[in-house]
Amino acid sequence: MKKILFATENQSKVERFKKGLLKNNIEIVSINDLENKLEVDENGKDAIENALIKARAYTKITDIPVIAMDDNLYIDDIPLEKQPGMYVRRVNGKRLSDDEMIKYYSSLAHTYGENGKLTCRWIYGMALINNGSEKTYTWSKDDFYITDTPSDKIKKGYPLNTISINKKLNKYFTDITDEDKKLLNEDESDVIDFICKNI
Repeated sequence: MKKILFATENQSKVERFKKGLLKNNIEIVSINDLENKLEVDENGKDAIENALIKARAYTKITDIPVIAMDDNLYIDDIPLEKQPGMYVRRVNGKRLSDDEMIKYYSSLAHTYGENGKLTCRWIYGMALINNGSEKTYTWSKDDFYITDTPSDKIKKGYPLNTISINKKLNKYFTDITDEDKKLLNEDESDVIDFICKNI
């Protein structure tokens, strides 16, 4: 079985791709499995640049392929200075906890949203480095709502799912089942294909 390092401490991100990669005989490990963790200054201008910065840093300390991922959040109808972009967790220079993120973004929905809802979209960037070769991939998902009324479920590492609603199903992301994902065709097999083709 091949191994790949996912340059993240976020176990929810690892779980997101783990099953699909195992089906392709690839075991995913995270930086939580390493003895050394690096302090990486993610100062790129977008998701792809930040993913490359992380992947390049961890490629120096491991001999297996490395993937890294970053995401940017765009929200309609809020002032430009409040647009999170790639600083989803960092607001006014402070790194927010999961609870603080839920409070902050639900308050944006309350202040600027129509009926307490704002339309949003994620833009994702992934970098993969294998034997010195760098490959990148970017993708987006359907628009969704952020609401001012949180669900009663919190997914560690993905706090915004607690206040995010899928437009097609009118369900909180925390309530979406595997069956729902099949209906929505949100299996992210394109991302799995990108990883498999490049290691």
